[in-house]
Amino acid sequence: MDSDVTEAGQQPTHRRSEDDEGIFATVAVIGAGAMGSGIAQVAAGAGHRVVLADPVIGVAADARERISSSLDRLVGKGRLSRADADATLGRLVASESIHTLPECGLVIEAVPEDLRIKRLLFADLSERQPANTVLATNTSSIDIDAIARDVIDPERVLGLHFFNPPPVMELVEVVHGELTSPAYVEHVTALMRAWGKTPVRCASTPGFIVNRVARPFYGEAQRLVEAGVADPATVDWVLRERGGFPMGPFELTDFIGQDVNLAVGTSVWEQTDRDERYAPTDFQRRLVEAGTLGRKTGSGVYTYAADGTVEGAEPDLALAERLVGGPVATDPLARTLAMLVNEAVDLVHRGEASAEDVDIAMRLGVRYPRGPIEWGREIGFDVVAAQIAELDAAFPGGRYRPSPALSDGSLA
Repeated sequence: MDSDVTEAGQQPTHRRSEDDEGIFATVAVIGAGAMGSGIAQVAAGAGHRVVLADPVIGVAADARERISSSLDRLVGKGRLSRADADATLGRLVASESIHTLPECGLVIEAVPEDLRIKRLLFADLSERQPANTVLATNTSSIDIDAIARDVIDPERVLGLHFFNPPPVMELVEVVHGELTSPAYVEHVTALMRAWGKTPVRCASTPGFIVNRVARPFYGEAQRLVEAGVADPATVDWVLRERGGFPMGPFELTDFIGQDVNLAVGTSVWEQTDRDERYAPTDFQRRLVEAGTLGRKTGSGVYTYAADGTVEGAEPDLALAERLVGGPVATDPLARTLAMLVNEAVDLVHRGEASAEDVDIAMRLGVRYPRGPIEWGREIGFDVVAAQIAELDAAFPGGRYRPSPALSDGSLA
């Protein structure tokens, strides 16, 4: 995912079912960075024996120490008992080798987003692990079948896209490729529920659910500012105060990191054969080229004081009130919602996820106040279709082409 939450919270204490005991008794996590260590903590907390492995000497051991400290904090806050914390850590083993794993029911890869690295790793795992070991990748956007290309028994390869930080975030995208066995998808979906997560299922489409459907939230705001319609603070105010989003698109991309957000958007764009609907903006490219990446560099769209507060970014409230309710091309809220709904219904129309799972994913993954399908029903799909047609006429070129599902009645 390209949005982060930074504070660890309640550690789940769900226990394995008998089925988990037989099939997924031992779980390995490869990659001991923030995501991998968080996933390992969740698995160990759910009652599994967990091997956390990293090829760099000392990284897995350091990650285990961080997990220990995280568990101690939860105990101190009264969110976890001392006995459960000790039991969780006791089930977790750090390993400096990814080639000497025990036989596992499930291996979850959380290494950097590099297809070559992942492909080599999965090919190696498929030779070393039993034929019924599920091989899962935590990729946020890479095609599952591409990762599984050199795997023995590729039907056992799937995606488990956790959101950051895994001990806190409830959502997990369970992603299947064309070769993935439905039986493995069912088993792993049930396992995620046993871990206290809310799984949603989707096909291996670029960006999966969350990172694909969310693209207009960022892209429309950037285009409005590029066109001189409003300044970033005003657009953020409209989306936050009138739309109910927890953060505006500019403050959110500054929080994520402009480079991270651009990389995810570029990945979706390239995987869709550079579809104009997902084209990155020059606005964001210029920020990244200048090294103004957001909060982590002290400046991005906004400039930040030492305590992290934004300096000198006041919204133009009079302008905001004029724009909201006006023509859709200059209304930040209506334009953004129309594009979010259009993207969501198009994904459902292609059969890549259910309407219910799309709404769940967007509420839990990026904390939207409503799911986009729910929003479409509230606004009226016919109204959204008219708004998209108006945008398409104003900005021809394919970005604003309407989904057939807006007018075929299938989601009414």
